[in-house]
Amino acid sequence: MTEISQPAANEAGDKFIPVRKEDLLGTLVKQGAFVDADECALFWRFARTFRTICHYRYSTTLDRLRDDYYYFSPDVAGLATTDRAKSDCAYDDLIRSLDQVLKDANFKELPHEDVADAHRKRTVPVEVKAEHDDFREVRFYRRGHHVEQFEVSEWFGWRRRQVEIEVFDDLVLLVAMKTQAEIGSRRELRNLKRRKIVPGSVLLKYFRNIACGDLYALFPNARVVMSNFDKAFLSVPAIAGGIPIVVKLYATISVLFIVAGIYLGGSGKIADADLKTALAALMGIVALGGFAMRQWFKYQHQSLKYHMELTENIYYRNINNNAGIFDYLIGTAEDQEAKEALLTYHFARTADTAPTTSEVAARIEAWLAKNFGVNVDFDVAAGLATLDRLGLLRREGERLFVPPIEPAIAQLHEAWNGFFQREQAVECQ
Repeated sequence: MTEISQPAANEAGDKFIPVRKEDLLGTLVKQGAFVDADECALFWRFARTFRTICHYRYSTTLDRLRDDYYYFSPDVAGLATTDRAKSDCAYDDLIRSLDQVLKDANFKELPHEDVADAHRKRTVPVEVKAEHDDFREVRFYRRGHHVEQFEVSEWFGWRRRQVEIEVFDDLVLLVAMKTQAEIGSRRELRNLKRRKIVPGSVLLKYFRNIACGDLYALFPNARVVMSNFDKAFLSVPAIAGGIPIVVKLYATISVLFIVAGIYLGGSGKIADADLKTALAALMGIVALGGFAMRQWFKYQHQSLKYHMELTENIYYRNINNNAGIFDYLIGTAEDQEAKEALLTYHFARTADTAPTTSEVAARIEAWLAKNFGVNVDFDVAAGLATLDRLGLLRREGERLFVPPIEPAIAQLHEAWNGFFQREQAVECQ
């Protein structure tokens, strides 16, 4: 259907930093922003300590996500509690926890109207339908986006044209299934069973490089339907070829019925001419049936072709599913937090004079664009919040102050010890 070009650079407006942490830190070191080799070594030590703290803090978040998802996992949902109040409370906890982790990982939720609008603007000829009412809730979260050029074939390959489409770098889909008590249709229950989907479960899907017009194709109940052009292409020849056969049958079908009635015990005689006419009518019916079957097979072949394209397109873009997503999201969330805080600390520390929040953000955005060619709406507020929580930030009016590297490492050690002291205090209560 299409051939994807190389992705362009990220467009502005995303807070996601699509650069490895090691590459960021390595570039800072190479650019000589340190007094000597000892200060450079201290910076690497500071970064490692910081990452360790981020990892520890998010480990509790990972445990909470797993606990919240337990009764909604497809493996367990069938055995979950039938108490609707408890189920709703657990579901709210899951959504709240997942929302926070996705926000920390710099994902944004896509409003339903944006999803529907993207589907209407799709440029591929294949039509996909998905019934939203089959689910309790559907949510899309996206992170990072760029524009790609697609080559679309039309008129059965006779014509090709280039189109530009917005593509989401990372996409998370949450589909909450209705409980069995909420599903009133036996047909719907049979369809769920056929697809191995458990009522009451919550399906989580992680995709990469999904065109904005393909969002409907990610639904569990997505189905390919023939476009109006395909229907016309198959039906017009069927009508044109079937009309002459029907016209011939119209004049002979009555004779066929008379002959058939006589053979089945009716009264009367069969003339040779009538017998020939009846045989001609019978052959016409067989020809019409064969023609109809041929057109039906063409329809099925075209539909199967579209289904295969849809399945292949999604299969190679699916990164993870259900509970397996949590480890991946937690890893990216702590990675983003560490990068935001380390960049904020470094550029606040190396500024000629104590900078303001906007000055730090502008320096970091310009540095990322110059060194890595990415346009990022840097989330300096998140970086400052992390530094403040760990005792590494002081404010005087609009000016920001951070300690030198060695005292900063000592402060991180103190914060690390404080984690365990608080845990011991909780256990003793």
